[in-house]
Amino acid sequence: MSRLTDISYVRDVLSRHGFTFSKALGQNFLINPSVCPKMASMCGAGEKVGVIEIGPGAGVLTAELSAVSHKVVAIELDRRLLPVLDETLAGCDNVKIINGDAMKLDLAKLIEKEFGSGEVVICANLPYYITSPVIMRVLEQKLPVASLTVMVQKEAADRICAAPGTRESGAISAAVHYYSEPEMLFKVSRGSFMPAPKVDSAVIKLNILSKPSVETDDEKLFFKVVKASFAQRRKTLANSLSSGLSLNKADVNAILERAEIPPAARAEEMTMEDFARITTQLSSLG
Repeated sequence: MSRLTDISYVRDVLSRHGFTFSKALGQNFLINPSVCPKMASMCGAGEKVGVIEIGPGAGVLTAELSAVSHKVVAIELDRRLLPVLDETLAGCDNVKIINGDAMKLDLAKLIEKEFGSGEVVICANLPYYITSPVIMRVLEQKLPVASLTVMVQKEAADRICAAPGTRESGAISAAVHYYSEPEMLFKVSRGSFMPAPKVDSAVIKLNILSKPSVETDDEKLFFKVVKASFAQRRKTLANSLSSGLSLNKADVNAILERAEIPPAARAEEMTMEDFARITTQLSSLG
């Protein structure tokens, strides 16, 4: 068992460096010894595959990634953790810690600088409040990464991985399925963390597609359609699109008819192809 999943050891290291957990940053450190080895082995890291880790915390996942990858670049926002990581990752010579905000850093430039043209994957135990923003930033920027493996709140994992056209799906589901093939890897109980959160978690992997899952002439409009469709889930698709896109109901009904979609349908019934057809019809309006 790694020392970094020993509660006494971790508390001692954090105490000596004067570290206290920040609720604002959503800090919950993993102490379950089985979780990080599984994440490291399933995320796609390898001798010829580099890893970007977002939010290393006390370094428990970082150490496991270091053991299977030739190079790990970990991005940590909290400066207070830098001396902690210097101690916990001593001996991990293939790890580089960058103090910065993953939501603000130029990740494409960072990847080019640190890994060149080599294969790269992203792996992270994300704070719940920043799950969707980080995932969407990685996907929308079309970074040169093979996959994104993240630990997120179980409820969020279910929503992210839900197939479009199912009741559990939402705007994030459609966006994720546009850019990737998501898979649920395994669940993680709330007792696996220090301090323990109030909900369980799950590890998911987004395997990045070489091209979007559906063809559309206007990607920006496609996502406007998706967002408007799910903005008012209790309403029919016709009402949601009319409200969300500021179109009159008659035009929306005509668009849906040409897209071969019943106006009384609801957003969660739509497949990726359905959203693409709606986008095509909207584009034809000019």
